[in-house]
Amino acid sequence: MIFRRGCLAHYYYHYYYCYKYKGASSWASEFQCLRSDILMGNPIPIIFHHRCDLLSTLPSSDDPPHCYSHYVGEEEVMKHKDWLSPNQVIKILENLKEPKSAAWVWKQYRERRDYNPNEALYTVVINKLAQANNLDAIEDIMHSIKLQRSRPPPPCPPRPPPPPPLSNDFFHNVIKIYGHSGGRINTAIQTLLDMPRLYNCWPNVKTFNLVLHMLVSAKLFHAVHEVYLQAPMLGVEIDACSLNILIKGLCENGDLEAAFQVLDEFPKQSCAPNARTFSTLMHGLCRQGKLEEAFGLLHRMGKEGVDADTITFNILISGLRKEARVEEAAELLHKMKLSGCQPNEASYQEVLYALLDLHRFVEAKELMARMFREGFRPSSVSYNKLIRGLCKEELIGDADWVLGQMVRRGFVPKMGLWKLLLHNLFSDNHSLARREEDEGGCRQSEAAVGTWGETRGGRGCGGGLSGPRAKERGCRGWSRRRVASEKVRTEDCEKDSRRSL
Repeated sequence: MIFRRGCLAHYYYHYYYCYKYKGASSWASEFQCLRSDILMGNPIPIIFHHRCDLLSTLPSSDDPPHCYSHYVGEEEVMKHKDWLSPNQVIKILENLKEPKSAAWVWKQYRERRDYNPNEALYTVVINKLAQANNLDAIEDIMHSIKLQRSRPPPPCPPRPPPPPPLSNDFFHNVIKIYGHSGGRINTAIQTLLDMPRLYNCWPNVKTFNLVLHMLVSAKLFHAVHEVYLQAPMLGVEIDACSLNILIKGLCENGDLEAAFQVLDEFPKQSCAPNARTFSTLMHGLCRQGKLEEAFGLLHRMGKEGVDADTITFNILISGLRKEARVEEAAELLHKMKLSGCQPNEASYQEVLYALLDLHRFVEAKELMARMFREGFRPSSVSYNKLIRGLCKEELIGDADWVLGQMVRRGFVPKMGLWKLLLHNLFSDNHSLARREEDEGGCRQSEAAVGTWGETRGGRGCGGGLSGPRAKERGCRGWSRRRVASEKVRTEDCEKDSRRSL
């Protein structure tokens, strides 16, 4: 055992160990011995094995995060461990079950002598605070970073090493949290402007474009131009994405003339317009009903060697639909495939809506069958409009086919749709039976015996006609058994719905 006068920290560990693991009586006796030694001036023993025993109860830096719960909580780790590396603090923060606790952990860490955060630690704690929606704490952290980097070094050596620089990815994440999660767009703009002067980090074009896009999404069009003019002072080199964001903001604001002026700025900025540039302008023109000018941009794209993509064609098809030019929309859909640009679900859907708007239900059904062959799924609105339109025109067999496709693809028809189908079915069968009685025939009606959906020369794919039209076109209608089963099923559904209500 070693006897000498020394640092009192060893005794604190020793008596903390006695108090925690040997009880209060042992702690009191040990403390009285220490007190008498100090008063009498005797050498004070330093017992190293007690300190080692205490440290052995704490997790090492190599332990996984979940091991903290087997020894002591985060509170004791933050308060009693000798030294914590930034990676250990990161593990503590990542292991928190409640993001709100991140503010307390960070406060405890800042009061420690080994406080030395790096970019990774800043990122983790800011993300945790963002999950807890504690943006005030994030602003406090950013303010401390600002003070740390703007503080002048001491005049006399030894000078502490400068803090490590923060990357653009760090500021991109912070600005994104301010703008998207917290709605503090002014703080996001100020952070961007403070990066070179106060944070010693020059923003790149990605971070700059994030702020521009944030302003356009918030419809703060007056601020977009002001931030754009700060690009030279921030050392940002404008690219095509920056100009596209400006064009989008001007088009949404209805200022197409200024948007075309930005289009003329592309060569001056050593940039080339792309398909997104022309698509944004076309969308703005179509919103104002200037469809011919939008097609003029399509021809300009071909001359300048810019390939139109699916979004470009979909914008033009949507514009044709709004003007009820369905033939041109279908023709453009065909040209789209010939040009090597594959249509997507939205391309077919716009043409389908155009046919439904004009009450051309048979053609709409044929286009829907084509969509099925191409592997696309129409929307539930399309199914409902088409079934109601076919029932209105007494094309019950075609409506049955559409209903079957609808159910097969996971859509659940509403009760009103079933009622509409059965109402049209029974009215057709009743009128056909009365007509045959007037003719004096006792034959069974083909519409009452046949199967709904079986066609003999009728229109549609697997669909057919029923009622008077079914007899005239040689098609079979519903069988009596299927009619009865559908009626019973509808009544059961109505009873279930009443019980649920």
